[in-house]
Amino acid sequence: MLNGLTKPDVILTHESDLDGLLSAVLLKRLAQKLYSVETEIKAFHYNEWKQRQMNELAAWVSDFSFEQRLDKPNWVIIDHHPYEHQPKNATVIFDANKSAGLLCYELCKEAGIQSDELDLLVHYSNVADLFLEEDADFYVANDYANLVKTYGFWSLLTLINGRIESLLNHPLLEVMAVKRKIEDPLGYEWSSQNIISLNNNVGVVETIIGNNNLIVNRLLEENKTKFPVLITLYRRSNGMIFASIRSKNGEALKVAELLKGGGHPNACGAMLPKSVRSFQDAIDYIKKILNPTIPKNKGLNSLDEIFEQFND
Repeated sequence: MLNGLTKPDVILTHESDLDGLLSAVLLKRLAQKLYSVETEIKAFHYNEWKQRQMNELAAWVSDFSFEQRLDKPNWVIIDHHPYEHQPKNATVIFDANKSAGLLCYELCKEAGIQSDELDLLVHYSNVADLFLEEDADFYVANDYANLVKTYGFWSLLTLINGRIESLLNHPLLEVMAVKRKIEDPLGYEWSSQNIISLNNNVGVVETIIGNNNLIVNRLLEENKTKFPVLITLYRRSNGMIFASIRSKNGEALKVAELLKGGGHPNACGAMLPKSVRSFQDAIDYIKKILNPTIPKNKGLNSLDEIFEQFND
């Protein structure tokens, strides 16, 4: 597999989660081992990624799904999100059952880059990113994943000085564990009573405390809401608002795509336009996207109908 990896000009990855961070750091080490180069990491949210021009002659991409505009010679895409375009020029390393971090680590191990610390960290990231609820380390793994969501990709990368292993048993994990044990139950009870309807299928979960992903997952698991798709809203440090979208039966991704985002079928997201400045603006904007003009007395019965109406 290493034979298909040409020297990269840049490493491109997803900014929003631990899988993107871990996979990028691993690829940087792999490039250094194979080609003795220090390759720059560039990270993007989904909306930024969709608008980016791909001008590099050679790039390694992790945690973003393969698409036609990435189908270039000397480009390598390592990911686990489904894709439709069949590659003609690029090298695509894909497995829907493995996180991007795990796929990158398998390449690293081929090159002799491996340690007990990396084994464990990659395991945690894989469990959290694939949301493997039956795994014994599920909650601890989500504490690790929540580090990036709480402190940010670049801040965390700077704090650990690029040495990803130092995240293991990091003091900040104590903060994550306390937040989970104390804040999550309080947040769940409050959020279960504060869900705003966008249409018959989608609701916005208001959140004030706790791990939003775990709270929303519990709402869906325990059928505490009539909506098959739940959205939570976050304000990024740059002032832009991000919509995190969750479901249990694959409906979330269609909603994310309508909002120009992407991700997994049941766990995905989208950055909203710069013109959306407040949470109320976000609710109004998403409601408008999900409820295009339709004839009087005709309702929308499914997400498929929403998708069809939007694309007419």
